[in-house]
Amino acid sequence: MELSDQEQFRRESLKELRAMGIDPYPAAMYPTNAFAAEIKENFKDDAEPRQVCVAGRMMSRRIMGKASFIELMDSTGRIQVYVTRDDICPDEEDKEMYNKVFKKLLDIGDFIGIEGFVFRTQMGEITIHAKKLTVLSKSLRPLPIVKYKDGVAYDKFDDPDLRYRQRYVDLVVNEGVKETFLKRTKVISTLRSVLDEAGYTEVETPILQPIPGGASARPFITHHNTLDIDLYCRIATELYLKRLIVGGFEGVYEIGKNFRNEGMDRNHNPEFTCMELYVAYKDYNWMMDFTERLLEKIALETNGTTKVKIGDNEVDFKAPYRRLPILDAIKEKTGYDLNGMSEDEMREVAKKCGVEVTPSMGKGKLIDEIFGETCEGTFIQPTFITDYPVEMSPLTKMHRSKPGLTERFELMVNGKELANAYSELNDPIDQYERFQDQLRLSQKGDDEAMFIDQDFVRALEYGMPPTSGIGIGIDRLVMLMTGQQAIQEVLFFPQMKPESKD
Repeated sequence: MELSDQEQFRRESLKELRAMGIDPYPAAMYPTNAFAAEIKENFKDDAEPRQVCVAGRMMSRRIMGKASFIELMDSTGRIQVYVTRDDICPDEEDKEMYNKVFKKLLDIGDFIGIEGFVFRTQMGEITIHAKKLTVLSKSLRPLPIVKYKDGVAYDKFDDPDLRYRQRYVDLVVNEGVKETFLKRTKVISTLRSVLDEAGYTEVETPILQPIPGGASARPFITHHNTLDIDLYCRIATELYLKRLIVGGFEGVYEIGKNFRNEGMDRNHNPEFTCMELYVAYKDYNWMMDFTERLLEKIALETNGTTKVKIGDNEVDFKAPYRRLPILDAIKEKTGYDLNGMSEDEMREVAKKCGVEVTPSMGKGKLIDEIFGETCEGTFIQPTFITDYPVEMSPLTKMHRSKPGLTERFELMVNGKELANAYSELNDPIDQYERFQDQLRLSQKGDDEAMFIDQDFVRALEYGMPPTSGIGIGIDRLVMLMTGQQAIQEVLFFPQMKPESKD
């Protein structure tokens, strides 16, 4: 491995530290008792000097003869540290060691521990006066420190490819990145607390499945050596969760990873996090009410307001949300009324709207493509698009008053789908026929059509109560709550092409 001059210099410093009897990677616990943010928040000028023990990265250093100032960064933020040779090395024979270690062998990015007391400098900055300094971990690569001049940043670590591959560096040097992921945690914890308080049970279902079901998507395939069978990474948790409703649970949910072997862009990652919830004795109307209350709560807990700025748009999650049937939405945006049209007529409308079509597309796929190309991106404020045609919804109960339609909604926010929900189909005969329709689409060349899950049909034959279910994309929800416009910004480690050897 070829090393840069800086990397070679740091490795030489590492050797010298060891030669001096200083372990650059000590194993012993370091007894921290305070954090930067908390120290600043609780400091009082008229109080007795507080003794603290802190640890973190050295992010800057200004050496001024016998005294120096360090900027130390821990998990909560940054704080200034005042270091003097006489305090750190009171014995005369140690002063040369101080000069060598502190001024020459320590580098920006090294982890150090500081013991001392808190005071305010003449410049008014809350600072730790160091009485003891401990080397905790030597950094062998220099950080790409962002520098500022006249308020303008330069030498920025802002190349997306590098940021996503080296998220550990991105988190250290770029302000706001860590905050995005802390908000992600807040979104998920709020979501979980609302569901728990409602009395629903969090469960876990298989990731490796003999049949990929619950959505129309292309799966990842793997092989189980012991069983000598192919298995699929799950594309959704739906069918297993509904088996649990059959088994007697009245409300179950799962927050977990799904996998779809499809395209990658600013809104899609092949590995993504989804929450699915199923509640017995409810329908899709109830689920719309529950969803808008849930999202309003998450927005308030995450940002302190229901309004979020996303690019040029301001999205307001305050309930209630508009409800619009999908065929009405298409008519509103294009002028074409697809209700009652044949497949060939829909194909002609698609062409007139500039939507690419293929012979494998049935009515449902055509409606989906027309809506996606001409309507979806126009719904900025949260909007429930409802009452999808049966061809688009193989797991959904038929609409109670609109023939040919189903009781399904998708929630559109900022021009993208955030959630998908149904009054769940619980008629096993109807369900089997819908699976057969999907099989015919597969035979026509639709590689996203659903498999026939015989065991799920058998479960329905034992009886499933009326149920409503919903799936919410967590990554997209976090994008919305943090104002991010690329899914890679809310994933710690998004999928990337293999790194170039160069």
